[in-house]
Formats: sequence, structure tokens, C-alpha cells
Amino acid sequence: MTLRNTDQRWGWVSQALHWTIAVLILGMAVLGFLLDEVPKSPKYFWVFDLHKSTGLTVLALMLVRLGWRLWAGAPRPVPGTPTWQEWIARLTHWAIYAMAFLMPISGWLYDSASGLRALTWFGLFTVPKLAAPDRDLRGLAHDMHETGIWILLALLAAHIGAALYHHFVVRDRTLVRMLPASFEPKPRDPAA
Repeated sequence: MTLRNTDQRWGWVSQALHWTIAVLILGMAVLGFLLDEVPKSPKYFWVFDLHKSTGLTVLALMLVRLGWRLWAGAPRPVPGTPTWQEWIARLTHWAIYAMAFLMPISGWLYDSASGLRALTWFGLFTVPKLAAPDRDLRGLAHDMHETGIWILLALLAAHIGAALYHHFVVRDRTLVRMLPASFEPKPRDPAA
């Protein structure tokens, strides 16, 4: 497998970033929904700090991913893909990118405007605040964060649904291009 993307498939850097960010976002969504259920105790703050630190990690990885995508390009659509599907896929991908940036930024802004204790990234260093304490900004950032997760999850559901549709119904290479080469179907031996 190549480092850089080709016209036919995603390279291993794009694949690693894609799957790492996907797992982190889905894990954070679950963690975020559970935050309301955790009693306000030292464990609550540990879970909340884990959520925030992971969000900042997603933000950093998304910056790397966007830079890599702009530099390494993207595979062409699978031959036979209707133009309207290409446009919807492109729009959905860029909307996911936008929301994957908006979510950690709105969370960071919410934390900053709340005037809470200093945020440390996995306890290693203090993260600077984006704003001074501000109740109105805190409310706006909170609303953006809460609404944003539903938009992001809807986009991810559409993205996953489309990938599965292409894999199981259309039976093209759309999904396997984002998997390691070992998942690529082997060509049939005509002698067999």
C-alpha cells in the first residue's frame, strides 16, 4: 500500500487518519451523551477532561487530515458512479470535515467562556482559553456544540450508509478503497 493516495485508492496515511478520527468522534459522542448521567464527583471531572482532551486531539488530527488531503489528493470516483452521487459524496465529505472542526472548536469555546478551571490536555499541559468568561458566548457555544453533534451524527450515518450501500448493493470498490489492501478482493483464477 502506498503512503500517498492514488487515483484508485486511499493511501495508508489517509486510511489511518480516517479510521482513528472516526473512532475518536464516535467514542466522544458516546462519552458526551453519558456526561449528563455521571454524578458530579472526581470521576465526573476525569471523564469531562477526557472528553475535552480527546476533542482537542480530534481537532489536531483534522488539521493534519485536511493538510494531507489537500497535498495527497483523493481517488477518483469509482467508475460507473452517477454524477449526482459524486456531488452528494463530495458535499457530504466536506460537511463532515466542517462539523469535525466545529465540534471541538465549539467545545473549546464553551469551556473557555464558562470560566471553568484550566483545561489540561490529558494532564500534560494547559490549553489556552479562547475567550474570557462570558455567559452569552458560553450559551451560544453550548448550543452550537449540542446541535452540532446531531448534525455530525446524521452526516456520519449518511456516509456510512452510502459506503455500505456501495459495498453490499452496488458491489463496487468504494468502501474497500478506504480499507487496508488485505481487504481487497482477490481476482478470480480463470483456471479454477
